[in-house]
Amino acid sequence: MGQDDYPARSSDKETISQQWNDWTWQLKNRITSFDQIEKLLPLTPQETLGIKSVKKRMPMGITPYFFSLINQKNPNCPIRKQIIPRIEELDVSPHDLVDPCGEDAHSPVPGLVHRYPDRVLLMVTDTCATYCRYCTRGRLVGKKEDILSEKGLEDAYKYIAANKKIRDVLISGGDPLMLSDEKIESILKNITAIPHVEMVRMGTRAPVTLPMRITDELVQMLRKYHPLWLSIHFTHPKEITDDVRKACTKLADAGIPLGSQTVLLKGINDSTYIMKKLLHELIKIRVRPYYVYQCDLAVGTEHFRTPVSAGISIAEKLRGHTTGYAVPTFVVDAPGGGGKIPVFPDYVVAYRKGKMVLRNFQNKQFSYFDPGTEKDAGVPAPKDAKILV
Repeated sequence: MGQDDYPARSSDKETISQQWNDWTWQLKNRITSFDQIEKLLPLTPQETLGIKSVKKRMPMGITPYFFSLINQKNPNCPIRKQIIPRIEELDVSPHDLVDPCGEDAHSPVPGLVHRYPDRVLLMVTDTCATYCRYCTRGRLVGKKEDILSEKGLEDAYKYIAANKKIRDVLISGGDPLMLSDEKIESILKNITAIPHVEMVRMGTRAPVTLPMRITDELVQMLRKYHPLWLSIHFTHPKEITDDVRKACTKLADAGIPLGSQTVLLKGINDSTYIMKKLLHELIKIRVRPYYVYQCDLAVGTEHFRTPVSAGISIAEKLRGHTTGYAVPTFVVDAPGGGGKIPVFPDYVVAYRKGKMVLRNFQNKQFSYFDPGTEKDAGVPAPKDAKILV
């Protein structure tokens, strides 16, 4: 299903195209109910039960654009599995957490999270264009579809201004690009006016699920607030359409550095082939792979989670096998608020008395000596090692 066969207010093709490419029309016409979706997609029993049962956990909301990417005949379509509720969401693991990253415990004022010494997270809205079923903030998103109040924003600005160690502000939500251009600019203007704030980042999935949101007017406004960085949530290479390429090109041409954040998801992107394909496609559109996240312990998401070892295996099969610019850092956001912890394959074979034995991507071993280390440092050199002296 695409714009040609989506129910529109007019039979005129030009009008339909204008509506389809209007981001506000896309939001107004999101698929949010069982009655809508059953007319558009042959549902599986698990999906039917899920759509009817999980609204209290997190609402369903899918833009017509993103819905059009679904393979109607394949229940395992990677787009479909991300956005259509399933009955498995009602299964609660003993390890599930309502607030898996411990954000509420690190919130000095409503809407603001201050975990790391020099940076804060400002959640300006609970609205997203499309609600991903594995969302770490399922406890918040879509519940009111509202924005942080003016008082809430003022309290956040005052807190940031009073804490001079804060040099980096991440604006997120929900999705901050769901706000009007005027509201986004007001937030950016207030934050960048604080002297010790050196950079601003925005976390968004809009270029993926609602690429028509990246209008010329929005881009012209954003470029006034450099250094501004965008972290975009990509999950699967199927998401990178011509519309997404155009959106990212506009942003990159405006001098806005783009990074990607990807959640590792069972049966969606947990193979080296799919992950490498995604990373290569991102590099081609000037989006630098930044993080791959182990799926958080959010309530109702166990069916999306892989073993941590799966992420480590993928990371090992990327390093040395593709350009370093295409290799993201695999991280676990420590449950309860410990922050992002990088998890790497073990490349250190041994380390003692200043001598380190390392293995490379071909599983060959090499020795490296710290400055001032004696040659007989106590760790036998591997047979095929190159001794660096």
